[in-house]
Amino acid sequence: MMRLRHHTALNRRALLAGGGTVLGASVLSLRAFAAAVPVSPMMDTLSRYMAAAGDRALPEEVVEKAKHHILDTFAAMISGSELPPAQAALKFARDYTADSTATVAASRLTANPLEAALVNGMLAHSDETDDSNEFSQSHPGCAVIPAALAVGEKFGTDGTRFLRAVTLGYDIGPRVTISFGAVPFRNTSHKATHSIAGIFAAVAVAGSLARLDAQQMRWLLDYTSQQSSGIGA
Repeated sequence: MMRLRHHTALNRRALLAGGGTVLGASVLSLRAFAAAVPVSPMMDTLSRYMAAAGDRALPEEVVEKAKHHILDTFAAMISGSELPPAQAALKFARDYTADSTATVAASRLTANPLEAALVNGMLAHSDETDDSNEFSQSHPGCAVIPAALAVGEKFGTDGTRFLRAVTLGYDIGPRVTISFGAVPFRNTSHKATHSIAGIFAAVAVAGSLARLDAQQMRWLLDYTSQQSSGIGA
């Protein structure tokens, strides 16, 4: 019995010691597998478009419009900060102080990017003065701007790339629910168009700021599809 335990321990140590090598090989294998799987023309076009967005210059009128939306959403965060939903969000943020990378608006708090994006999103939508898009039945700003601020701070993003990522979020998120038919989709499926468009908008921003390539964008879209949820009530 002692020899068996000793042998088991050695196997475990060997497994742990080789864990890094196995993990690296797994990632390479995953990329090789992904490269071998056919990608639809639509997904190929979309993922490449998203991956290139951070390096693509924007028309001046689009830059100006993006600035207006950023300012508008930030103002919504400030105006919503005194309301009960925002106060609950700020209380939540105080419990997450290990990573102080990202700023929580209308406060002296910092948090990790995940919690900061969530809290700032709650601030932005607290009094519903944030922007909306009737064609997609969504509120893009309260998803896009908090994600951009949190991830942008994490990666030390400059203003130009920040603007381009924000624009990508506004570009991608609403188009998802527009492609479903928005109002008819909401009324027949009872799914939350606000939630679905918002999560796709947020991950488009985050993926661009993280400089993901086309394959990584496809994985990101896959994960986002799995996380899309909510009912229209």
